[in-house]
Amino acid sequence: MSRVKIARLLLCIAGALAAAAPVRADIDIEIGGVDGAMRRNVLALLSLERYKTRDDLDEALIERLQERAEREAASALRPFGYYEPTVTSSVERVGEGRWRARLRIDPGPPVILEQVEVGVTGPGGEDPVFREVLAATPLRKGMRLDHAAYDTLKDNLRRTAATFGYIDARLLRSELEVDTAQRVAAARLQMSTGERYRFGTTTIEQDSLDESLLRRYLRFEEAAPYDARQLLRTQFALDDSQYFSTVEVLAGEPDQEARVIPVSIRAEPNRRNRYAAGAGYATDSKARGTLTWENRRLNDSGHRLRAELKAAQLEQSIATRYQVPIGDPALEKLGFEFLYARDELGDLDIRTTGFQPSITQVDGEWQRVVFASLNRVRTIIDAAADRPGFEDATTLVIPGISYASVPRGYLGEALFSRALYAELRGSATALGAQENYLQLRIEAERVFDLAPNWHLFVRGQIGATLVSNAAALPGSERFFAGGDRSVRGFGYNDLSPIEAGSTKVGGRHLLPGTVEVIRDLPRNLGAALFIDAGNAFDSFGDPLQYSVGIGIRLRLPIVTLGIDIAQPLTNPVCRSVTPDPRCNLQAGFDERPGPRLHFNFSPKL
Repeated sequence: MSRVKIARLLLCIAGALAAAAPVRADIDIEIGGVDGAMRRNVLALLSLERYKTRDDLDEALIERLQERAEREAASALRPFGYYEPTVTSSVERVGEGRWRARLRIDPGPPVILEQVEVGVTGPGGEDPVFREVLAATPLRKGMRLDHAAYDTLKDNLRRTAATFGYIDARLLRSELEVDTAQRVAAARLQMSTGERYRFGTTTIEQDSLDESLLRRYLRFEEAAPYDARQLLRTQFALDDSQYFSTVEVLAGEPDQEARVIPVSIRAEPNRRNRYAAGAGYATDSKARGTLTWENRRLNDSGHRLRAELKAAQLEQSIATRYQVPIGDPALEKLGFEFLYARDELGDLDIRTTGFQPSITQVDGEWQRVVFASLNRVRTIIDAAADRPGFEDATTLVIPGISYASVPRGYLGEALFSRALYAELRGSATALGAQENYLQLRIEAERVFDLAPNWHLFVRGQIGATLVSNAAALPGSERFFAGGDRSVRGFGYNDLSPIEAGSTKVGGRHLLPGTVEVIRDLPRNLGAALFIDAGNAFDSFGDPLQYSVGIGIRLRLPIVTLGIDIAQPLTNPVCRSVTPDPRCNLQAGFDERPGPRLHFNFSPKL
């Protein structure tokens, strides 16, 4: 067979297949005159919309659907108070199996609420929870009739009654009258609350902890007015305790004679021991690893023990924390921490052995920690060509108090960020310090939404120490700046007062800050443009260091990975009291270091 005949045969086969293939039907619907919720409701009721992709569409069916369209569109506007709309429609064929339907809608004059009578009577008539529901409704005399607002108010009254224990509540009147001729309507809702029920007996089914401890987690008391929200808060408190793998807090059948609602709690114990290992990398700490062991339930009194080993190039530590639930165990705990840590801060090698008892309490939107640290601090400076070696050891007690903001309704769960943190600590010669000192530390950060895809992130820190001689401060109590979460563009803890030629010894004060603009991108990505400023110094009159940069943000389920390139605008060695020979001060400009790459993890923005 010749090539021409083969080509003709293939064309015939393709044509036959194309003719046999079903043509996909479709209706393109254009609606004019209404938008928003009214347009969506019109589409929801249109048969044209429901039938638009059927394969059996033909002209006869399209004509029947068009006949319905005007009636359906008019009915769709009634819930919004428009009972006399003018609807015109047309349908034209625009291709094989394809049509275009056009609806032009003039809603006409709306029905106005001429009379609104809503109220709550009975023992709960003056309860603020019902007053709030009535005050929030848009159902007002003189407003356009909105069936959804009427239904929402009715549902909210019923939901509020059920939530707050008005089990016998019922609607005495539920009327919506519409006079289409006069274009007016009357809405009437009247609820009688009946008596408010109270919490009844609470039964707890579990076998891992002392029941008296679990009852301290309850967010309600027996015989208190019923509030279903407190059952949910109790569920959260028990879940966040990590004592249990599953928790159920359920309301029982109401006792109509005693007007009480019993509560049952069923809980399955969590695994007693938890082990974790982690590894990562950041430009501050370089390669790092963590090993953790936690015993969530040392005994039936709920005591815990946690041991954690951290190792990185610039810091290593081993810490053991023993926690005892006290008072309200969801919000209060007594802790004891044993710590050994080695940190490289600037040119200081700090080795700290410490024991710190503390009491943690949550009050509203604040978490307060009162502590007293007994520390043995060794500060070591290795000898170099331009400086002698140095070692100092101090044993002292450092009492302090800190406050941190927590989310509303916080019940002790783990926090990944704090909008505001403040700490006041210090020591005295009577407690082992070389000199009396008082130190304040404040950290704050916040994200502002500028537009749907634009955000402003600001972060700042303040550290201030009241001491006559900064050299008398233990190395662990001095401030350093620079790094991934400080002033980017400079090395980790590289910003510091300099002594003995080029030794970075830390300062008594700290002042870094960040302003960052973030643009959301597809696939959980973001682009950032930032400027950082700050320093660690002995006097607030000392100059700041500056940097600018750009970065990429990858939003993971819990944290955000940041990859930044920052360019310093100043040179810290040229800002010291005795400028370094590396400075090139020509025409008033410093010889700046080159750009620096930063990797960091932060709470998800």
